[in-house]
Amino acid sequence: MSELSYARYGKDNVRLYKVHKDQETGVQSVTEMTVCSLLEGDIGESYTAADNSPIVATDTQKQTVYILAKQNPVTPPELFASILGNHFVSTYKHIHAAHIKITVHRWARMTVEGKPHPHSFMRDGAETRVVEAVAREGEGISIRSGINGLLVLKSTGSAFYGFHMDEYTKLPETWDRILSTEVECGWHWKKFAGLEDVRSVVPEFDAAWEAARTITLETFAKENSPSVQNTMYKMCDQILAAVPLTEAIEYSLPNKHYFEIDLSWHKGLKNTGKDAEVFAPQSDPNGLIQCTVTRKGKSAKL
Repeated sequence: MSELSYARYGKDNVRLYKVHKDQETGVQSVTEMTVCSLLEGDIGESYTAADNSPIVATDTQKQTVYILAKQNPVTPPELFASILGNHFVSTYKHIHAAHIKITVHRWARMTVEGKPHPHSFMRDGAETRVVEAVAREGEGISIRSGINGLLVLKSTGSAFYGFHMDEYTKLPETWDRILSTEVECGWHWKKFAGLEDVRSVVPEFDAAWEAARTITLETFAKENSPSVQNTMYKMCDQILAAVPLTEAIEYSLPNKHYFEIDLSWHKGLKNTGKDAEVFAPQSDPNGLIQCTVTRKGKSAKL
């Protein structure tokens, strides 16, 4: 005999753009995001008995995203994700949990003739702001915020030495190397009792994103890094200190390698060690370093 052990369904890749128009100043602000909603609850019969009556259609979920976006602020995304999740578990009695993921796409205001333009924007990178919220009936709202796709590089100020060596080791130690990575960083908030609890700390969400981004960039740039492992731990530790409402910080950093090219075969041309100026960027394989740092006694589960 078999049994249904996991069931969750919803609408993915709901593209949403909202403009806020300040009638007094004429300044407009824009937000573009991609939303995913997944519901779970008393829906087993739709899988096992072909009974569709429990299904809140995925198109209904899509339309709900648009309607609630019209009726509510979509920024910060933590609030909008909580509004969506709370709606689904409070509107449908047989839905006991709603998983909402929001990816905010980057639009930066243009500077024209030395001044911020009131209604023109540009996409200045592939970096996204991400939020995952889970609203559970009777259990409150869990939120994870994060930064994805932030590509950074430093041409010096990174080393890697003193690592374990054995008969399989070919990598030489280095005290000066290029360091590049695509930042994936996330921070887990304390459990919120409900939507009003989320609303009470709305200013904290943007402030946390700014703090995490600044700490990531400044630590990366300033530190003479002994390893990616140690650098990412320091980033986590600083974010925990800067954002008291967080309980865990996590990073996943791929090491994007740039290899020296030995050009000595061509008329003794020096291009290694201190003379290295031309490198070959590598796509793969690459190192991948991850860690989660929590406050003592806290769990990082969402």
